[in-house]
Amino acid sequence: MSARPGIAPVIAIDPNLCTGCRRCAEVCPVGAVSGPQGQPQAIDAERCVLCGQCVQACYAFAAPFDEPAHDPAAIRRQRGASEAAGPVFAAHARCDLDAAKALVADPSRVAMVQCAPAVRVTLAEEFGLAPGSLTPGKLAAGLRRLGFAVVYDTTFAADVTVMEESAELLARIAEGGRLPLFTSCCPAWVRHVETAWPELTPHLSSCKSPQQMAGALFKSYAASLDGFDPAAVASVSVMPCTAKKHEAARPELRSGPADLPDVDAVVTVAELAAWLKEAGIDFAALPGEPFDAPLGRYSGAGVIFGATGGVMEAALRTAVALCGEGRETAGPESGIVFSPAGPGVARAEFELAGSKLAAVTVSGLANVGPLLEAVAAGTADFQFMEVMCCPGGCVAGGGTPKLLPGLDVAAAVAARRQALCDHDRALPVRAAHANPAVTELYAAFLERPLSHRSHELLHTVYGGAAKGGHD
Repeated sequence: MSARPGIAPVIAIDPNLCTGCRRCAEVCPVGAVSGPQGQPQAIDAERCVLCGQCVQACYAFAAPFDEPAHDPAAIRRQRGASEAAGPVFAAHARCDLDAAKALVADPSRVAMVQCAPAVRVTLAEEFGLAPGSLTPGKLAAGLRRLGFAVVYDTTFAADVTVMEESAELLARIAEGGRLPLFTSCCPAWVRHVETAWPELTPHLSSCKSPQQMAGALFKSYAASLDGFDPAAVASVSVMPCTAKKHEAARPELRSGPADLPDVDAVVTVAELAAWLKEAGIDFAALPGEPFDAPLGRYSGAGVIFGATGGVMEAALRTAVALCGEGRETAGPESGIVFSPAGPGVARAEFELAGSKLAAVTVSGLANVGPLLEAVAAGTADFQFMEVMCCPGGCVAGGGTPKLLPGLDVAAAVAARRQALCDHDRALPVRAAHANPAVTELYAAFLERPLSHRSHELLHTVYGGAAKGGHD
């Protein structure tokens, strides 16, 4: 199968293990998996968005008593996976543990790590805790025990994304720019637009995702604060998402005079769990420790990026406040209420910057088709759209630990989402523009949202897309 030069395969189905049950085909949001019932399935490289939902659904695994017998340990070694990774399934994602470990062990590099909001409500499940257990402090402690020199948080970059994306929305409204504005935080969604709806690519926000913004800030702002050579910074991320591996390798997502990659290696939550087990770290017994400052300080708005509707709510909290509408009286939430408007779709109408607007959120890429058809036909009656590829958002990403057979997946995802909402409500700062670390970033380094420097570091041009990505 084809793969874009420079981008290693991300998702694959092992024909020697696949039983042809077609569970993977049933959950693929873009119909990229095909094959007869009972026969090994294949992935259409041009259509696949790398979300990893097939990986989550697959229950065909290697067992020594199969006929012919399989050697799970040998398959793990072939895939570069840890011996602590558990069963070896037919549908699987590329494992990048060796790359991350090499960066941490390199004495010439300063290893900085970030972890997405969803990681703090999914990792603990691999250590016997209930779905939705919230463990940000243990997460920070565990990453330090693995050897990372600096433990930052993608949630800080989510706050920065809010600043840039809300400013972009207001600018497009004021200047008559391309609307509706599509969020660009979900790499599987971005890839779908680029490959299936390329004429709509200008609707995508030019904002890099929080993962990429964090990486760009590691090698510029954070490096300057601590006196590091940007080229010496090793930027590692922990993500619930398999498509993030592909995103990090995109040539459009590099920064700085040296054109350095924002992110050098991506490990999934499942890979991090295996790494912790392999290192003999008792995650459940770890003490709670804070993330490092300043790129580890975050608001509740950044936290809810991990759940469907969270990016929209976070952006609107700041957009409403920056427009002065309700600035004096509004609480920490936007006050804009979304109502169901179809399978996986919610909608709200409101007034912002003197304009009557409508916004939609979409949970699950399979539900976005009719809305995109309306945008393409010029009949869309909304101006802002959030799309999360995985139903429920990043808390259901393809890189999260697999749930045991018999567990209610919908209930587990709901528990993870609720945990993020509870975390948001418990934090003293709940809006991105009120995060003191974000305020200092703009005062000392970026100047303002959409400034020349923020464009250089935090924005990109989509549409170069990204074909290939798996074998």
